[in-house]
Amino acid sequence: MSIQGAVFLSYASQDAEAAKRICEALRGAGIEVWFDQSQLRGGDAWDQSIRRQIKECALFMPVISAHTQERSEGYFRLEWHLAEQRTYLMAHDQAFLVPVVVDDTGDAAARVPERFRERQWTRLSGGETPPAFCERVKKLLSRSDAEPARHSPEVSGAVSVSRQIKASRPWVIPAIAGVIACAALAIWQPWRKGEKPFASVPSATPVSEARQLVARAWEQIDKTGIGPEELELADGYCKHAAELDPTDAEVWAAWSQVNSLYVAYHGCPVMTT
Repeated sequence: MSIQGAVFLSYASQDAEAAKRICEALRGAGIEVWFDQSQLRGGDAWDQSIRRQIKECALFMPVISAHTQERSEGYFRLEWHLAEQRTYLMAHDQAFLVPVVVDDTGDAAARVPERFRERQWTRLSGGETPPAFCERVKKLLSRSDAEPARHSPEVSGAVSVSRQIKASRPWVIPAIAGVIACAALAIWQPWRKGEKPFASVPSATPVSEARQLVARAWEQIDKTGIGPEELELADGYCKHAAELDPTDAEVWAAWSQVNSLYVAYHGCPVMTT
């Protein structure tokens, strides 16, 4: 099932019944919902499918409850983390997170990602979902449809590189990026075993939003077994950081490092503006 323009419903297994009621109400209102109760398969393929759906869904709806409070670990926490990560590539006014509470759990002490607290929470006791809430979700979806997938990183690194290079931008920018990346690559040689690029540790604690994004980019490219997905995410963080503060040298240093890794993996630069 393709879920572009759909709602991803994320919940702890103990809240399956409440989540099912929410799902049925939304579907009854004509809203497409990703609800994995009848589609659980397990294994790597299922995990990758869930990650892809979180990257592509229009709205992410975490179900918060006493059960999520009690559980320090759970797959739903990974889903929440991935959703929060995606918001860092979005404009502040972009509708994406729609938290719902199915009992009397208070928001002040709720064990949720900080970005969840920035959004309006809706209380749906036991999962009972009134028509007014469904209408609100429809409006949020229609608002999201006006700017389709602009804030979402592509899944395939190679495809994304190709699309970005084909985009209508002056040829000078990719050419300059290639020169920078090749020079950085010659110095850093990130593929050499046992060595880490000297620039892979931020020189100062991030304070601005741009620096926070740079720190997240470093986290991605410092991962063991880095691949196209991590590079895509790091590139997205750097691009947004450059838009926020184009004068910050640390932003461009991080982006050059990401670009050099693209050269190592794909043989061409990705840096664009």
